[in-house]
Amino acid sequence: MAANRQALWTLLEPAVASVGFELSDLEVSLGHGRGFLRLFIDSGNGVTVDDCERVSRQVSSVLDVADPIGGQYRLEVSSPGLDRRLVKPEHFDRFAGAQVQVKFRRLIEGRRHIRGTLMLRDGDVIEVSSDGVARRIALADVDVVRLIPEPRVAAEN
Repeated sequence: MAANRQALWTLLEPAVASVGFELSDLEVSLGHGRGFLRLFIDSGNGVTVDDCERVSRQVSSVLDVADPIGGQYRLEVSSPGLDRRLVKPEHFDRFAGAQVQVKFRRLIEGRRHIRGTLMLRDGDVIEVSSDGVARRIALADVDVVRLIPEPRVAAEN
């Protein structure tokens, strides 16, 4: 079975969910014996190193049985991080109000990317407020949307 991102997502999402986590994102780079399969997991309680290890064991078992990837590869399991990619429709809903960077697949209004506040998702369109202008952007025109981490302010004693 030739491995592709969607087929791997379909195979692995239930395995990740079975141990209590959401498959937040997936990166696949295969070939030349140096490939990797990188899973990003999330939960309402955050993600620890032990959580990543537990998910890795579960996913390894599924991959061993299904054998969807030919050749050698490295399996990595991680949290999505502060600059996480927004992939699923629920991500755009959950992070409405957050600062994002949007990279376009092509030039739009003479730009390759914008930074601004994610206002909402309406079906296959997101609205981002940037430079005082609310822009409606079709997800089909988007290459990637990433959260921009907000600096933490240290509490005063």
